[in-house]
Amino acid sequence: MDRRFALMIEPAADVRTDYSDTFAIVDASAPALSVGELSTQRGDGVFESIGVVDTHAQETEPHLQRLAHSARLCELPEPNLAQWRQAIGVAAAQCGPGESVIKLILSRGVDHGPAPTAWVTAAPAPDFSAARTSGIRVVTLDRGYDSGAAERSPWLLLGAKTLSYAVNMAALREAHRRGADDAIFVTTDGVVLEAPTASLILRFGDRFVTPAPHGGILQGTTQISLFAHLVQQGFATEYATVPTADLTRADQAWLLSSVRLAAPITAIDDAALTVDHAFTDALNAYLLSPRD
Repeated sequence: MDRRFALMIEPAADVRTDYSDTFAIVDASAPALSVGELSTQRGDGVFESIGVVDTHAQETEPHLQRLAHSARLCELPEPNLAQWRQAIGVAAAQCGPGESVIKLILSRGVDHGPAPTAWVTAAPAPDFSAARTSGIRVVTLDRGYDSGAAERSPWLLLGAKTLSYAVNMAALREAHRRGADDAIFVTTDGVVLEAPTASLILRFGDRFVTPAPHGGILQGTTQISLFAHLVQQGFATEYATVPTADLTRADQAWLLSSVRLAAPITAIDDAALTVDHAFTDALNAYLLSPRD
């Protein structure tokens, strides 16, 4: 059975309890966008990917807040979060058992109107069981700017989750060419950033560290949730400036994202890292539990 689902949204600025008349269910495999749509022509828009477990959309509120933050950075119309929240509920109800992914897309629309364009999709999630259990190999890639670029040049939109993902996808292809599964971006002055589609967590003893979410890093909703869980378990967590040299000094490391969840890193630039499989399984058990 095809479990793909798509819902076009007519953006509404008013406040009400029912936005169902602003939603239009469309065939997920059929054309739905204008050829003048700026999301496809220029990547001019923002998005979010929400993990869904047994029809429960994970971390809905943090994702909505990040969508709004990205929209502000890109000078897009402010999304009506109540309307988006209801659309997520409609999409999640279509997902069925198991793991799925909901995508929220807000585009600048079409030149000279209508604008903006908004839609939600839902589909079964890829099978990431191998990455969660066997782990992944990563390489470091120079992101091409220094650690002060985001503050010095805010128009680069380095802290927004935009649809312009060509560089991110190119980085993954380069990682694959180098025999790795994923990449970690670093600055030209030797500071660790993030992965192309994931956050990074390093473990040093009982202390868990992630690169500080300054303008050049998109703070991960899954990372925030996992840090709160780790604190409840009695561990220390820290946001810090991480030198590239510290990557291979970590006792363990993971890439975290909303759909892949916690993937243990087995090697960074061919330097092996230890994997605690039991601990990783416990992290993923938490991340698969209902989280709001």
